[in-house]
Amino acid sequence: MEIALYLIPVTLGPTSIDKVLPSYNHDIILGIRHFIVENIRSARRFLRQVDREFPIDDSEFYEMGKHADERLFSQYLQPLRDGKPMGVISEAGCPAVADPGADIVAIAQKQNLRVIPLVGPSSMIMAVMGSGLNGQSFAFNGYLPVDTSDRAKALKTLETRAWNEHQTQLFIETPYRNLKMFQTLLATLRPQTRMCIAAGITTEDEYIHTHTIAEWEKIQLPDLSKVPAIFLINK
Repeated sequence: MEIALYLIPVTLGPTSIDKVLPSYNHDIILGIRHFIVENIRSARRFLRQVDREFPIDDSEFYEMGKHADERLFSQYLQPLRDGKPMGVISEAGCPAVADPGADIVAIAQKQNLRVIPLVGPSSMIMAVMGSGLNGQSFAFNGYLPVDTSDRAKALKTLETRAWNEHQTQLFIETPYRNLKMFQTLLATLRPQTRMCIAAGITTEDEYIHTHTIAEWEKIQLPDLSKVPAIFLINK
């Protein structure tokens, strides 16, 4: 295998590995012993899912999560400089895309270290694919403000952008606040605005539906209080 920093996608939920990850990833992962991860416990669990015999105890893990010291990130890449392949693993989906990892990749790129992204599930891309909304131009906006009035203002701004530029706007919410987000969307957006809710992608609880705001007002939403969801709007 090439000596590189491999960006390793993770399942988006309780989904079997072979359903969403190619066998090529398995072979690459088995050849890596140094991992930069968002969370060590979940990374170890993922590696066990990839292969029950994976040599966890012979592997080194470096955390890049919320409380990690970014000043250490360059040091994390020393094994790669020494000629050993490394992997980057976030909690779910693709690292460095709406997840930690971009800072690590930026350092690797600056130092001309080889970076190889592996194929795997991206909730954002799959949500756009399944929404029927414009896939030629879209923007991911992360989390919106928690305060109700600030959130409403942010939604109005995104809706205006969607209508004026025909650009699909994506955003997410903490699962336990999904219902609150849904209610704010209904109370804030135009009746004609189309909205997609893409939740539990690739899992048994997968729910991907697109309707106008007026149509959503007549629909009974399933319980999404524990399911990661992406909201998409466009005209």
